Amino acid sequence: MSIRTTVAIAAIAAALSAGVAQAKDQLVVDLVNEPSTLDPHMQWNPDSYYVYRNIFDNIVTRDNDGEIVPQVATAWEWLSDTELELTIRDDITFHDGEKLTADDVVYSVKRITDPDLASPQIGQFAAIIDAEKTADNKVVLTTDGPYPVLLAQLVKLSVVPEHVVANESEQDFNANPIGSGPYTFETWDRGVSVTLDKNDDYWGDQGAFETVNFKAVPDASTRVANLRAGTADLIVSIDSDQAMQLETAGNVKVLTAPTERVAFMGMNTLVPPLNDPELRRAAAMAIDREGIALGLLGGGEQVVGQMATSAHFGYVDGIDPIPYDPEQAAEIIAAKGDAATVPMTFATSPVFDQRIVQAIQQMLNEAGFNVEIGLTDMATYLKKAQNADPEQRPQLNFGRWSCACQDVDGVEFPLLHSSSNWSRVNDPELDALLEDARTTVDSDQRLDDYAKVAEIVKDNTYILPLYQATALYGAAGALEWQPTANESMFINRMSWSE
Repeated sequence: MSIRTTVAIAAIAAALSAGVAQAKDQLVVDLVNEPSTLDPHMQWNPDSYYVYRNIFDNIVTRDNDGEIVPQVATAWEWLSDTELELTIRDDITFHDGEKLTADDVVYSVKRITDPDLASPQIGQFAAIIDAEKTADNKVVLTTDGPYPVLLAQLVKLSVVPEHVVANESEQDFNANPIGSGPYTFETWDRGVSVTLDKNDDYWGDQGAFETVNFKAVPDASTRVANLRAGTADLIVSIDSDQAMQLETAGNVKVLTAPTERVAFMGMNTLVPPLNDPELRRAAAMAIDREGIALGLLGGGEQVVGQMATSAHFGYVDGIDPIPYDPEQAAEIIAAKGDAATVPMTFATSPVFDQRIVQAIQQMLNEAGFNVEIGLTDMATYLKKAQNADPEQRPQLNFGRWSCACQDVDGVEFPLLHSSSNWSRVNDPELDALLEDARTTVDSDQRLDDYAKVAEIVKDNTYILPLYQATALYGAAGALEWQPTANESMFINRMSWSE
């Protein structure tokens, strides 16, 4: 072999080696949809959260064990039942080089609680009535009464730069978000992908990847194929069948974690035909939840009888699911005549497992209802689900709710209290219990309130809890990552092993 040939081969080998190293500098994540928004105050859905949570820091966060730990706030102290003092870090800078200050924290709290902003998250922070800077590094939050869930809710409150957001339109900020997190926004190719770059000046743990590319891949089989081909390193929202396929494939693995997410069928109780409690009960009895959780899914999901899991404070022992009884359901529906056959739209989005939606539709129609599936992209689904006009909301929707707060308040208040833009319920007794439960520091009283809430919701069939969801991810064999119950995807907690 000539010297020239040897040199050429060495050069090619070096180039290939460099290409492999460069590829590992970029993490590719296949999501279901592109984000609805990258403004962290304007949405709370997985595909948005997966991305923007890496751009922004929150007031506090949770570690991999689920414990609340410092982030923007290094410490906190209750000054009274209604006043929480936060100590703010002094070494954080936003991606444009400006320092993050207590003023930015105050601005962020006041922004997300401003009714004019109409944040979908406002129900989780509505108890906050004031935020005040009391020293250069101190902020005091005041609530309208005792609010024991406040610290858990602050896990979700991202700090945005006042000097940017106050001087831009919401559209401009969404198009070029500036935060202080471990990754900076680079590009958003609409309908295709979002790319983030590592923030080399990040105050906390540095990410292992120079860039992250979040791709929108609605078809689950395509996500699986991408992972197996090596064009994706991490994929979300796979089912148990796909997980089994990956477990037998080389160089990939399945990562899983039980979540605090409750899958449910929402029912619009404010319009026909589901303003009739007997028909809501019939709908619940028509659905085989055990068959869905164990037979259809089979990924470790557990049927629940309330909008909570054992991971939540406020979970009530002994609330059994409404029993599956399709014959009784059909009898109730038949007795109602034409009132029961009003056409109903069952809203869903590709982010959800459509096998479940189709199975529920079939069960409801076999019992005598008239249900059609309304499949839209996630942004359209969310817009319809949060419509202030009950007449414009779908009669049914499939959802999987997580508050990432591990407290029942974060699930039941937004979904059941009449003031919430997510709620399809108007029950003064229920409202009063939900309000009392979130404003007393007496844990025993809160548990008593939530026990009554669970009974009222079950007796009136205001919403249909289905199962506690299990998160299943497909990952490259070399990706090191520990999924958590709150389904956060912190890229700077991931690494690559050779």
